[in-house]
Amino acid sequence: MKEKENVLDILVRTKKAISENDVVTMKLLSNRTIHSSSIYQDPDNIAVAVIVYALGKIIERKKYQEYKEWPAFFSACMASLDAAIAAIKSDNIEQFRESVENIREAIELLSGHLRSYIEEVFRKASINKASRIYEHGISMQQTASLLGISVFELAEYAGKTGIGDVDLSITKNIHERLKTAFELFE
Repeated sequence: MKEKENVLDILVRTKKAISENDVVTMKLLSNRTIHSSSIYQDPDNIAVAVIVYALGKIIERKKYQEYKEWPAFFSACMASLDAAIAAIKSDNIEQFRESVENIREAIELLSGHLRSYIEEVFRKASINKASRIYEHGISMQQTASLLGISVFELAEYAGKTGIGDVDLSITKNIHERLKTAFELFE
């Protein structure tokens, strides 16, 4: 795992954000790991990004909390977050990975509509985070493979967001460049 201190901080802040229903902070925390994920292509950072983002989306949708299975799901997620934090503190990476996986497995506690809703949130969170990694210059194939999604899903999402349409070679026109140059000598 790369950047353990950063992951630990993100998980601690995520727990706090969940208790305060602060979805904006959770999205920001999720995005913090994307840069590291792009550089190191570290599955642990990627898993944290997806889970934090997905939990933010789940918490944001208040209607999910009305289902009878919600308390068990929420408890399992919070317990897994606590276990992941403890595992990082004790430098037990295998236990950390198991705890993170337990959050995904908590979906198994659900049934019916809530289960399919939350499965869909996790799937879309993976696609969203994949698009952010792709935006950082990692190939579409490699990004899709890292997140366990298809290249087609990633391409479709990236096409809708316009991520691939950014032209990095656009510069100022000649008049703007001359103006800037003259301002340097004033």
